[in-house]
Amino acid sequence: LSFNVAFATALVPAISAARAKGELNKGVKRISFSLLTTIIIVLPCVVGMVVFAEPILKLLFPNASSGAWIMQVCVLATIFTAMEQTINGALQGLGKVMVPATALTIGVIAKLIVNLILVPIPTDICPLGGAAGAAFATDVCHIIAFSIVFTVLRKTVDLKLSFSKMVLKPIIASVMMAIVSYGVYILLNSIISQNLATIVALVVAVITYALSVIVLKIFNEEDILMLPYGQKIYAILVKMGIYKEKIK
Repeated sequence: LSFNVAFATALVPAISAARAKGELNKGVKRISFSLLTTIIIVLPCVVGMVVFAEPILKLLFPNASSGAWIMQVCVLATIFTAMEQTINGALQGLGKVMVPATALTIGVIAKLIVNLILVPIPTDICPLGGAAGAAFATDVCHIIAFSIVFTVLRKTVDLKLSFSKMVLKPIIASVMMAIVSYGVYILLNSIISQNLATIVALVVAVITYALSVIVLKIFNEEDILMLPYGQKIYAILVKMGIYKEKIK
């Protein structure tokens, strides 16, 4: 989320400038790129936190008796929170400054209602009772807020979003990352300490995911050039044979 704030912050002046110059098409491309980058950043983090919830909890809080399930439930909100951040930056640049606040207010009201229903329920009766219920209420809050701001954004500008590029390929890359890294964790856990096995597995996860993103060509040539040092990155990918032609 901290990394993603940069995209939301940068979108506000970029979209405002494009709108003022009558070049909204460029602004729309920037929004689509930022949404894609947000998904690329946040999805593997969420998958990693779900798969490695127990090892990460023991690594950070060795004396904690439980909490992995609550972490797995709560981390789902990260996807929608990150998407909210990016979309809110776009909406503010488009002059829709009240929409993000209104959407989050509605989400908070829903969160309060879900809290009142689930938190009093004992966990032995319902797995989403107690603290897990509060975590689930956070998910509901941000799902609702995201749904509202995304709907407004789609009605405001003509976003051309590819399901394969924005959803399918990132999910495939994240699943590949999870399988490889958890396999490494299982293998190492019987040889070295659990904490060290967790750290090594997470490093492997980062490398595997980065390679998966490149191999699946989630970013096209135009996307790569919008990245910092995009020209150099693209030139390297051409030399690796991932992309065939250089952009002039």
